[in-house]
Amino acid sequence: MVACPLRIKGQDNFEKGKVYVVTPNHNSIIDPTLSCPFIPGPNKTIAKDFYAKIPIFGWYYARGAVLINREDDKSRNESYWKMKRVLEKGIHMSIYPEGTRNRSKEPLKRFYDGAFRLAVESKNDIIPAILMNTKKALPFEKTFFFWPTRFEIHFLSPVVSAGKTTHDLKDEVYKIMDNYLRQYMLPE
Repeated sequence: MVACPLRIKGQDNFEKGKVYVVTPNHNSIIDPTLSCPFIPGPNKTIAKDFYAKIPIFGWYYARGAVLINREDDKSRNESYWKMKRVLEKGIHMSIYPEGTRNRSKEPLKRFYDGAFRLAVESKNDIIPAILMNTKKALPFEKTFFFWPTRFEIHFLSPVVSAGKTTHDLKDEVYKIMDNYLRQYMLPE
């Protein structure tokens, strides 16, 4: 990114040969395009299906994402099984547990169950990921606005899913990410 230096920490938390569910926080439309290239190894993200309709961009986006229509129960169910198949193929799955961009003043929104259910049922551990300053660079309330800033991606230590319920795993990861953001968040 022009005028946006990037610092990445924690890529060594990805154990070679192991597949993870990666759970980044979500503040800006730029988050998937910023985080996915720096996840070590092949990975896919989950994305709204309407992005695939954008000329040229949509074709590339559809190849790197499991598409979902959140308003359609059938699409939501199908996307879950597609994500399981992605993990079975040895590809990391990046899921934003807040669901949509965080427009609040809090570091994180409430998490949905999907990423944690997937991790528990597929027996894959979670790597929490912290994206910093993306909300500052591309605030949701401004159109065609890009403010040069320093981005950071911090991949945290893996959180084991074995022996945990979806609810317990979700709570554990939420606390880890919330505490980390409160301690290390760059000034916005």
